[in-house]
Amino acid sequence: MDDEGDRTVGGYRLKQTCWACPEQYDVFRGAEQVGYLRLRHGRFDASVPDVDGGIVYEAMPKGDGRFEDDERDRFLREAVAAIDEALRLNP
Repeated sequence: MDDEGDRTVGGYRLKQTCWACPEQYDVFRGAEQVGYLRLRHGRFDASVPDVDGGIVYEAMPKGDGRFEDDERDRFLREAVAAIDEALRLNP
């Protein structure tokens, strides 16, 4: 993770666009945005290819508008895996 909260997960770059309420990320493969992640009111979801796209992953972490430190990595990995799967099925 860099100083701005951006990170790489499963070969995808996650650009953190808000750190809390909601915690959210744009997901990139190379220069192309391929996904959007958001945790708000205890509901975390991943959409493809962006905020207006179809939901490919949903979860209910402990964090409300921001992940608890012990759950962030798990849920980001699972969401990126779901985005990757959706992109492989619909290239």
